[in-house]
Amino acid sequence: MANKYKRILLKLSGEAIAKKNENGAIESIFDENIIFGITSSIKKLVESGTQVAVVIGAGNIWRGAYAKGVKRARADQMGMLGTMINCLRLEDALEKQGLPAAVFSPIAMNSFATQYNFRDAIDKLNSGSVVIFGCGTGIPFVTTDTTVCVRAAEIDADVIMMAKNIDGVYERDPRDKNGNIDPSVKRYKMISLDDCLKKSLHATDLYATMMAQEQKINMYIFALSDPENIYRAANGEEIGTLVTYEQVEPVTY
Repeated sequence: MANKYKRILLKLSGEAIAKKNENGAIESIFDENIIFGITSSIKKLVESGTQVAVVIGAGNIWRGAYAKGVKRARADQMGMLGTMINCLRLEDALEKQGLPAAVFSPIAMNSFATQYNFRDAIDKLNSGSVVIFGCGTGIPFVTTDTTVCVRAAEIDADVIMMAKNIDGVYERDPRDKNGNIDPSVKRYKMISLDDCLKKSLHATDLYATMMAQEQKINMYIFALSDPENIYRAANGEEIGTLVTYEQVEPVTY
């Protein structure tokens, strides 16, 4: 399969690498099988010539919603530390797959992460390493969705690959009160960032959507139900929704 993109920025949620029970509740912060599947897909991409950078959230460890009674800025700092735990776990898993990896942090953590500099990150990507961005942007009140857009712009990523727990962007919330997908709700194959804003579709948070539009960065949103989807989506298989900065007519499946 021909490479569709030279350089991608992959966004993973913290929940994506957590082990869950049959009710969806987190049992353990890491699911070894899922982590192996994710790193296997990344390895296939790198070996086929695609450069891969990763931003990962911390929802398996800490979320702002947990922070009742905690000052918001401090709660966000705790979340940044949570992302770093996930980054180090992913780095270790990639190295076990035989891939060189480098964790960058905008906050000084010299004993186990490199101080972030976009030039150094690009050099690592060009040398064949997977680059993992931790600690968000290093400031509070900013989501990892926004971090993804900032880092993608800085490293000149061709596309942002958003691996989510749903297989794309729908014309409205497709889940019923029991969490089941309503088949009558249409899923977009392609839609503009501008239409996402106008329709309040919340493909990502508001500021991230606005930044992606301003920086002219496309996003591809797909489900991580099968980690192999990372490889499929990055190589052009239509399994999700292309959210583009260009003005296009929405297309549904």
